[in-house]
Amino acid sequence: MNIYNTLTHKIEKFIPNEPGKVSMYTCGPTVYHYAHIGNLRSYIMEDVLEKYLRYDGYDVKRVMNITDVGHLTSDGDTGDDKMLKGAKREHKTVMEIAKFYTDAFFEDCKKLNIKRPDVVEPATGCIDDFIKVISALIEKGYAYEAGGNIYFDTSKLKEYYVFHNFNEEDLEVGVREGVEEDTNKRNKADFVLWFTKSKFDDQELKWDSPWGVGYPGWHIECSCISMKHLGERLDIHCGGIDNAFPHHTNEIAQSEAYLGHKWCNYWFHILHLNTNSGKMSKSKGEFLTVSLLESKGYDPLVYRFFCLQSHYRKSLVFTYENLDNAKTAYNKLTARIAQLMADKKPDEVVELEDFEKFKGNFKAALDDDINTSNAITVLYDVLKADTNNETKLALIEDFDKVLSLGLIEAAKKLSADGEEDIPEEVKVLVEERKAARKAKDFAKADELRDKIGELGYIVEETRQGTKIKKK
Repeated sequence: MNIYNTLTHKIEKFIPNEPGKVSMYTCGPTVYHYAHIGNLRSYIMEDVLEKYLRYDGYDVKRVMNITDVGHLTSDGDTGDDKMLKGAKREHKTVMEIAKFYTDAFFEDCKKLNIKRPDVVEPATGCIDDFIKVISALIEKGYAYEAGGNIYFDTSKLKEYYVFHNFNEEDLEVGVREGVEEDTNKRNKADFVLWFTKSKFDDQELKWDSPWGVGYPGWHIECSCISMKHLGERLDIHCGGIDNAFPHHTNEIAQSEAYLGHKWCNYWFHILHLNTNSGKMSKSKGEFLTVSLLESKGYDPLVYRFFCLQSHYRKSLVFTYENLDNAKTAYNKLTARIAQLMADKKPDEVVELEDFEKFKGNFKAALDDDINTSNAITVLYDVLKADTNNETKLALIEDFDKVLSLGLIEAAKKLSADGEEDIPEEVKVLVEERKAARKAKDFAKADELRDKIGELGYIVEETRQGTKIKKK
């Protein structure tokens, strides 16, 4: 498999640290509000990556954090704690907010067929780990105390801006939105590892530390949670492209300063979901959720299908017109699969040569930097292929181990719903007509068609097989 590595700006062959095994880390949600569908695009694409690695034979261990403390509204270590902001908004405790929105997040994931990671760790469960790593960074000279807080000293690094060629002037106050001056910092790029009560007196969650009562910064949690569950060497770290700087940049800085060696080999970043007015975010009012889509009549898997039709490294524009197009395509796809199931002959067996050929094409698409768009093209190629229905259905089921579009289930439901609408008397006549046509008794077939018509139904022969519908 080849994937684009944001760290090197190149597509590279994926080689894990340990043959056959993959350690994978995903930046999880800050659980102060519902996840919007832009957030969930990232989790859908990370889910495809994980499932394809498993499909390709790797033993994958995937870890995700839950940010329930320490994430401020500005990436410049300023503003309110997002969790505190959510608690004030809803007049609840921070832990009540965290529990509610963590459950809501995983409910959305379930609707989108996103597999729950092997390990899900809330930040509040790792305070001792944060203190241990921060203490070591101070001892090694990579961190300092100022104004009651502990900061990471970026000037001690040979290279800090590992993903981009930022200049120090880019971080000057007023140049980049959201950055406010922190006079405690020795360097503009330094970031907080631990806040004390000097930061927020009304902070609900606080812990004792060697530096006073306080709470961790946002960046330290991912490094520590990853190292706790995946060890000192990480294969793949995933996240939205907006996390590359400063969050992932800071993760690399503190992790490698602590470990003394390279930490993560591959960085997998997903580009934004945009609306016509720009990047989707909670603060801009474009707050589209899975529940909102459902209330408008969209199956969440239609949204997953919409995402998979594009490449993860391309910005995707959301409009309801685009989603309607995806819905139409998804419904046609499941209808064709339902017809395959209806037309499948009892004696059909999988044609192994055809199966392996199309499976190879599917793997080739995903080996090419997880190109889900091309993988779906292979799915359509299967539907058009000159092979039997049993082979086609076996391939669709196999591909859906990765795509997770619920295609067979949706087709079965479609068939069941359709059958429920048709009276048993009509079904019997239709089967008799099929037998008459097979025996080339066309006069009887026409007679049976007329009887079906008298009962208020039309029977049609199409390229996909026999269809029945009300007049």
